[in-house]
Amino acid sequence: QVQLVESGGGLVQPGGSLRLSCAASGSIFSITVMGWYRQAPGKQREMVATIISSGITNYADSVKGRFAIYRDNANNTVYLQMNSLKPEDTAVYYCNAVRIVDGRVDFDSWGLGTQVTASS
Repeated sequence: QVQLVESGGGLVQPGGSLRLSCAASGSIFSITVMGWYRQAPGKQREMVATIISSGITNYADSVKGRFAIYRDNANNTVYLQMNSLKPEDTAVYYCNAVRIVDGRVDFDSWGLGTQVTASS
C-alpha cells in the first residue's frame, strides 16, 4: 500500500489555473495506474484523468484540452494541471493509485481529497 496526500486545491476565478499534487509515501514506479477523480456535492465520484506506468493518459471528455496529468517517478508525485477552470469543475479532487500484479489488484489506495472551487 501507499499513502497518498493531495495538495494544491483552493478558490480560483473562472478561467484561472491550479496545479494539484499527489505525493505518495513510497515509490510510484511500480504502480500500474494513477489517477485523479472528483466528486461534486450531490453527485457521484467521476474519473478526471488517469496515467498508466507507460505514460499513456486518459481524460474525461469534460476536461480534455484543459487539464493535464503527469507523473514524476523520481519524486513519487503525480500532478494535475488544470487550466481554464469552469464553475462546473468545482468539486473535491481525489488521488488514486492502483497496482496490478499477475492480473489481480494488489492495492487500490485513495487520498483524503482537496477542494477546488471555481467561482467569481
